[in-house]
Amino acid sequence: MGSFDIIIIGGGMVGQAFALSMAKHNISIAIIEPNNPNPKIEQTFHTRVSAITPASERLLKTIGVWSLIKRKQAFTNTSVWDQNSHGDIYFSATDDKKTHLGHIIENDCIQSAMHAALSDTQVEFINNKLADINKTEQGYQVILDNGKQFECSLLIGADGACSRTRDLAGIAFSEHDYQQKAIVCNVRATQSFKKTTWQRFLSSSIIALLPLCDNQASIVWSAENHLADELLALPVQDFAKQLSMGVEGRFGQFEILSKIQAFPLIERSAKDYVEKNLALIGDAAHNIHPLAGQGVNLGFADVRELSQQLATNIDTLGHYLILRKYARARRLNNELMAKTMRGLNWIYKENNEPFRWARGFGMNLVNKNPKLKSFFQGHATGAY
Repeated sequence: MGSFDIIIIGGGMVGQAFALSMAKHNISIAIIEPNNPNPKIEQTFHTRVSAITPASERLLKTIGVWSLIKRKQAFTNTSVWDQNSHGDIYFSATDDKKTHLGHIIENDCIQSAMHAALSDTQVEFINNKLADINKTEQGYQVILDNGKQFECSLLIGADGACSRTRDLAGIAFSEHDYQQKAIVCNVRATQSFKKTTWQRFLSSSIIALLPLCDNQASIVWSAENHLADELLALPVQDFAKQLSMGVEGRFGQFEILSKIQAFPLIERSAKDYVEKNLALIGDAAHNIHPLAGQGVNLGFADVRELSQQLATNIDTLGHYLILRKYARARRLNNELMAKTMRGLNWIYKENNEPFRWARGFGMNLVNKNPKLKSFFQGHATGAY
């Protein structure tokens, strides 16, 4: 039976980031991941992307990943406007004397860069699926599908929204089904996206355009299930026309460059982030509506907090009181963000006339008030 100080279940972006954060300490670490942890980077853009905040950028620089990322598109502005009111908000990096608000980066590019950084460490990848876990006096016993067994002082669940680690540990979770699907694909426009992320609120959907280069973008179209199914049934050319109409033709004609895919939008939150010798991070602990593109940034914030707590108590890995400090530090922020996303989703679905007027008034008020804009921009970029 093999033994490690830390075993991480899940070799995605958050799991690998945590491994890199802890690799500088003189401890043994293993990542258990059944899929390929080092995706091949194609010449064309992948459809799954993240809006990486400056706070996450700092973490990626600290763990030696940022310079290894092969493609990243900085954005300097964010524009939000509402179909059903007169409201709009425009954020610019220059408002707070910044060079950029964030970067749009393909998830595969981040993961591939992390894998390259890990190749210079002693972190061990184990390519198999988790079958079971057993609590031991010193930590956890981890049993894999192939029958192999390992022990560790600290078990980390970084295996996503449907976390097997969380389920095997018996940690309950709450769930909110938005009754929506997120439709994703990549597009080319006849007009520039101007280094700006664009978001338009419609009666039963939200369209986000995330620039990959000057005239290509990844779209996330969050739509009520019935509308999503109608959109997915359209011929590609008709889907492109509906998309262009949805953003008022601001970018000219759209050409669909990838397969159009969709996934259900379900918010989940673990009742407990930690137990003795076990911690959940990233989507295994919490996942939210993609409305503000904060998902992986919250996971990276988990990584930063947990690795800092452990770094000052490296000789007591798995100690419950230390893990509780991580959970207390992160839960409030994560739940506040989840509730904010749920509230925003509700606000923009309400379309009676007084509500539309109030919504538009509120958006314009924020847009004209530098202090309010700076406050909201700070939260969006991870400054607070």
